[in-house]
Amino acid sequence: MTINNHNITFECETGNYHTFCPISCVAWLYQKIEDSFFLVVGTKTCGYFLQNAMGVMIFAEPRYAMAELEEGDISAQLNDYIELKNLCTRIKKDRNPSVIFWIGTCTTEIIKMDLEGIAPKLEAELSIPIIVARANGLDYAFTQGEDTVLAAMCQRCPKRSETQNINCINKSLVIFGSVPATVNTQLTLELRQYNINVSGWLPSARYTELPVIEEGCYVIGLNPFLSRTATTLMRKRKTKLIGAPFPIGPDGTRAWIEKICSVFHVKPLGLREKEAQIWQTLQNYITLIKGKSVFFMGDNLLEISLARFLIRCGMIVHEIGIPYMDKRYQGAELSLLEQTCQEMHTRIPKIIEKPDNYNQLDRIRDLQPDLVITGMAHANPLEARGINTKWSVEFTFASIHGFANARDVLELVTRPLKRNLNVEVIPSTFSKIY
Repeated sequence: MTINNHNITFECETGNYHTFCPISCVAWLYQKIEDSFFLVVGTKTCGYFLQNAMGVMIFAEPRYAMAELEEGDISAQLNDYIELKNLCTRIKKDRNPSVIFWIGTCTTEIIKMDLEGIAPKLEAELSIPIIVARANGLDYAFTQGEDTVLAAMCQRCPKRSETQNINCINKSLVIFGSVPATVNTQLTLELRQYNINVSGWLPSARYTELPVIEEGCYVIGLNPFLSRTATTLMRKRKTKLIGAPFPIGPDGTRAWIEKICSVFHVKPLGLREKEAQIWQTLQNYITLIKGKSVFFMGDNLLEISLARFLIRCGMIVHEIGIPYMDKRYQGAELSLLEQTCQEMHTRIPKIIEKPDNYNQLDRIRDLQPDLVITGMAHANPLEARGINTKWSVEFTFASIHGFANARDVLELVTRPLKRNLNVEVIPSTFSKIY
């Protein structure tokens, strides 16, 4: 199926989803929300995956655990309420978290375990918030696990008390998306230069510090895989979503800040000059990748933003594979992609939703791109055939947002090229500005 939107061609194939399980979101969310505990309710397979994805930290005592379903649970011979109560009582006693997240899996979906029905009763009995998030393998991409958790957290964000200044409600800004604290600080300071104060982040560093969200509050996302959270904020909390490109790369960061400034009726003086300065610091990387080609197989839903940035750097993007495409939530990003291609005088790449990897491998063999950004499953076979690859999951865990981290994106992209071309390490010029 082919769909034309503006000048962008969308195609949908019938491939399987070759991606991590969304319960992997526990790996970064338990570290982000410092007073939380994540309880994954699943089978031994889920436990093995978590051990491999996050490592076995014997002495660290991480704030996550497996509630392993056994035959008695699946055959309904055991009482789910009692079993979960025993686990949560022990968690509260040993760790004393401010909130417990129950992460549902494929198995809890299949056996119709009523986690949403059990949680409120147990929450009242134990006097501790319990949030249910079904971050199971039925999603399109592993990054959507975070989307499910944040959407569930939206309902727990407090409302402004009647004693507070109601006149400030419509001027507040909440940013949603899990990023390291350093990125939070960088983006907050960028907006503060234009007298725009960020009233809160979702998720916050602590559950007890969730942002106040009132009707009419402005919200904006950091990542393209958070469409469910955006929808929940608009429909359930009656917020106003700011549709903007995502702050990945100097161009995306500038467009993101410009859009926020336009909503708050502020002129972003000096913003484009700052973007030009950042581009100057990236010239050594751009020289290396300009004119080279890249192929996105599709894995983490960051593909559109990364492709747009790399096109601006002078790369040729043969194809953008993506597991799932929310054209409304990514509308501004798609418009910027089209604009970027026009300004760089290059062909707009075809976007393949739910790509068939067998067909992609045929296209890669014919196109012979200089770099393929792919999931881990296909990296080694492609490398064996002489194709440079980069794991897409690395972009998920790296700091890639904002002006200050544009260099890190290009460092990831150029690393396999430098390795195979035996190019010397590029010196850092970023310290001249920051």
